[in-house]
Amino acid sequence: MLIKNIQSLLQTSDASKVLRGDSMKQISSIENAWLLIENDIIKDFGTMSSCPNFLGEIIDATGKIVLPTWCDSHTHLVFATSREEEFEMRLKGKSYQEIAEAGGGILNSAKKLQNTSEADLFDSAWSRLNEVIRMGTGAIEIKSGYGLSVDGELKMLRVIKCLKERSPIPIKASFLGAHSYPAEFKENHKGYIDLIVNDMLPKIAEEGLADYIDAFCEKVAFSVEETEQIIKAGAKYGLKAKIHTNQFNCMGGIELCVENNALSVDHLEVVNDAEIKYLKDSNTIATLLPSAPFFLSDPYQPGRKLIDEGVAVALASDYNPGSTPSGNMNFVISLACIKLKMTPEEAINAATINGAFAMELEKELGSISKGKKANLILTKPINSVAYLPYSFGKDSIESVIINGKIY
Repeated sequence: MLIKNIQSLLQTSDASKVLRGDSMKQISSIENAWLLIENDIIKDFGTMSSCPNFLGEIIDATGKIVLPTWCDSHTHLVFATSREEEFEMRLKGKSYQEIAEAGGGILNSAKKLQNTSEADLFDSAWSRLNEVIRMGTGAIEIKSGYGLSVDGELKMLRVIKCLKERSPIPIKASFLGAHSYPAEFKENHKGYIDLIVNDMLPKIAEEGLADYIDAFCEKVAFSVEETEQIIKAGAKYGLKAKIHTNQFNCMGGIELCVENNALSVDHLEVVNDAEIKYLKDSNTIATLLPSAPFFLSDPYQPGRKLIDEGVAVALASDYNPGSTPSGNMNFVISLACIKLKMTPEEAINAATINGAFAMELEKELGSISKGKKANLILTKPINSVAYLPYSFGKDSIESVIINGKIY
């Protein structure tokens, strides 16, 4: 496939390391460009003055932009059913914490998942996966965490494994058994952590079901000390940490993650100056999920400050039934600009190459580079890259190309 007359070909610099600070402010591009796809990879590209003669499929991209697909590095795509009843509870004044303490939230999803078959979980997740691909997602991370038992967590991770085997896009799996304490372990935290460490992790490792380990480090979930136990247990099986932290409180989760070489810390609605310095001086990526505070009416992440201080920032959807029932990365880009005060260039960098780094997929995806997967977004005719976040709610994507084929 040859795409020619591209108004602007974005993200043409192959980053050797995660972007931060000033490097996030720029996106390399080629104006009036062409791009050649061979099989499922990017074969070559350049300006139209050097466009090759080609007898295969040709797409005329006059007035259109081509860029890499979104790399969504934080989702909970596998779940049993929606939770709109909690949405109504919040509208009537209940907080996230109050709903959780009343048996809602994560425990609600866990209860529903127990009564859902593996086949039904796969079918619903498959539908969601195809939905987000059509909206431009070309790589995705999916967490467990609604099982909260040996059988439940294994069931979720097996579904994710099946998705991996059938998916046209790369999928990374995170084991999030430490998402919440099941009701029967509410007063016995040690007992549940022992179950994770001694029962869940060995079985998960034996079947090769996870790429990463995660925990919800918050006052309503796992303490810093408990999270540390989970991180160290996962490390024994070669699972790097990608940790939920600082959604509601600053409590030492970021420092813990940096000290344990976590790949990312995710959420960060609240973060203090000392934590920002920890992140700035580390290789840990700050993954921001702006559609969560949008849906929960919580404070937005300080994206502008994090970038200005030199922290490596990625953007992800947090697609889940409780706090972010949407996997639309285009809306995430808009929120990052409107509410996190990021520029369009910063937001796109955060959702492409930095998102790829947050899943260790930077050698395959995240930029327009020879030899990388031909997972691309072709926009409708638009004036500039700024139009993408500016036109929130509007579908500006004409085609999504996955593995070199129009999806």
